[in-house]
Amino acid sequence: MSRSDAVRLPISFSQPMRRRTRQARIECNGKCVTVGGDAPVRIQSMTNTDTVDAVGTAIQVKELALAGSELVRITVNTPEAAAAVPYVREQLDRMGMDVPLVGDFHYNGHTLLTDYPACAQALAKYRINPGNVGKGEKRDRQFGVMIETAARWNKAVRIGVNWGSLDQELLASLMDENSLRTNPWDARQVMYEALITSAVDSARRAEEIGLAGDQIILSCKVSGVQDLVAVYRDLANRCDYALHLGLTEAGMGTKGTVASATALSILLQEGIGDTIRVSLTPQPGESRNQEVVVASEILQALELRRFVPSVTACPGCGRTTSTTFQELAKDIDDFLRERMPEWKKTFPGVESLKVAVMGCIVNGPGESKHADIGISLPGTGEAPAAPVYVDGEKSVTLRGENIVLQFRVLVENYIERRFGKNAAQQN
Repeated sequence: MSRSDAVRLPISFSQPMRRRTRQARIECNGKCVTVGGDAPVRIQSMTNTDTVDAVGTAIQVKELALAGSELVRITVNTPEAAAAVPYVREQLDRMGMDVPLVGDFHYNGHTLLTDYPACAQALAKYRINPGNVGKGEKRDRQFGVMIETAARWNKAVRIGVNWGSLDQELLASLMDENSLRTNPWDARQVMYEALITSAVDSARRAEEIGLAGDQIILSCKVSGVQDLVAVYRDLANRCDYALHLGLTEAGMGTKGTVASATALSILLQEGIGDTIRVSLTPQPGESRNQEVVVASEILQALELRRFVPSVTACPGCGRTTSTTFQELAKDIDDFLRERMPEWKKTFPGVESLKVAVMGCIVNGPGESKHADIGISLPGTGEAPAAPVYVDGEKSVTLRGENIVLQFRVLVENYIERRFGKNAAQQN
């Protein structure tokens, strides 16, 4: 029997797996953000303001939250910063922003949480790096104080191990063990083991102290893509804690974006990762929001979540005329993102909208038909007309100087018709 005569089975769909974990509850003003379990993968970001500036910090937290960040981490490194945290929370409450705040603690977290109980209560989650809480008995005592405080106020804790601040005593011990092996591991493999052991052992110690296991989130951050994949695959096999995923110090611009997207996508496709952060270094004057945008685009590209309508646009070639279609694609993308906070309240489901902006007749009509609403702009030598397709059917042809504004109106009308109150009543 020839291959063509064989019974063919349908090609399986590709979709991310989901790793089942314990579920943490991060509460703020009666609102609960769940992490792990059956919860969606959450987006976290971090401010770069001086937390002492409560108003400035609150403004940046608001900007990050409006961009799509569901958890925002702030630096708590000094008594002045700890004292300011309740005022940051107060400012956000006045703005109507109930996004949970995560306190980033290192060397003196035990003192700050003890001396400033209002800070301990205002934060919804604590981030603790076991490599930065002291050594020996001092480390155990200081770590214990932070965990006890979290348990007292029912706060979630991220035990965040970082290869730039790894527990040196643990690493030295594992190196000594490795030297006794008949076939010693590579030094990088020993470092992997130190990262994972530090995280898992710290989590188990936290449970022994009294913190509920489902309120523990782990992370083992490194800056290399392959290193991150190796570490998290093994970490996921060793525990059922929720995992925070991110490439630490990813870098600036294209490098940071590509590296983060590559590493996170591999792991998310395998079901590993319950919260994510894209640790981009902003360009001078660049909005901090870019890290949130990249994170949301990663999740949306993997079809794990929907945040904003997707815009399909061709890259442009010699068949396209001028930059008209590029300008229109950017205009529509910016327009959709700008209006989403409002639309989410009035048009449920609008984030699933698919828009196409194409530059010529080669793929233009076809891509437009695949979208909910699409436009095919004229290319080189084509008639100066732009057909618009709605739900796979040609609807109208736009002409003239104001095609951008005309198409905006058509998109808004489509959203109203499909996702508005009348549409909901008809369904």
